[in-house]
Amino acid sequence: MMLNEDAALPSGALPVALLRDHLRLGSGFDVAPDAAEETALAGYLRAAIATIEARTGKILLTRRFNLRLEDWLDPEAQPLPLAPIARVEAVEVVDAEGQVRVVEAGRYRLLPDAHRPLLVPQGAFLPNVPAGGHVTIRFQAGFGESWDKIPADLAQAVLLLAARCYEDRSFEGSAGAMPFGVSALIERWRSVRLLGGRRALRRRG
Repeated sequence: MMLNEDAALPSGALPVALLRDHLRLGSGFDVAPDAAEETALAGYLRAAIATIEARTGKILLTRRFNLRLEDWLDPEAQPLPLAPIARVEAVEVVDAEGQVRVVEAGRYRLLPDAHRPLLVPQGAFLPNVPAGGHVTIRFQAGFGESWDKIPADLAQAVLLLAARCYEDRSFEGSAGAMPFGVSALIERWRSVRLLGGRRALRRRG
């Protein structure tokens, strides 16, 4: 499995002003924002967002992803590794020679789930993946395109973690440690990783 993001978050989507306010940094008509500081704050936010997303499997700000699979985990229901899924844009089957076949949208559908959405067939099975080939699922994931669409606890967790990065830039003595307050905020969003498709979901139930 290979998961790729199409493009990095645009700087304009990052809540730099909110982080400045959280840190109580100077602003206003008589204090011009420092370009280097703004860049640094944006960097801390990107790092915090990436960390929260990795810990929870939830994408905060909507963007496009490509998932490549050498074969389906389960041809009756393929789990998608991220949530929430806004929509599946395309499913492409690639043969061993690199020929791409776009699967008709009517042959599959998205089964939404807060933790483990599924791509399911509109029939018995998902399309066959030829030997030596692969399938690519192109989809959009995220709570929304603006910061106010993100659940409050996840948004606060990002600000807390970004502030921690800013205030303790070396992380001496606590490298890789997640602050307790951040862990508490994201706990309900963390999901159990499943590897067995629909069969695993049945066992979970």
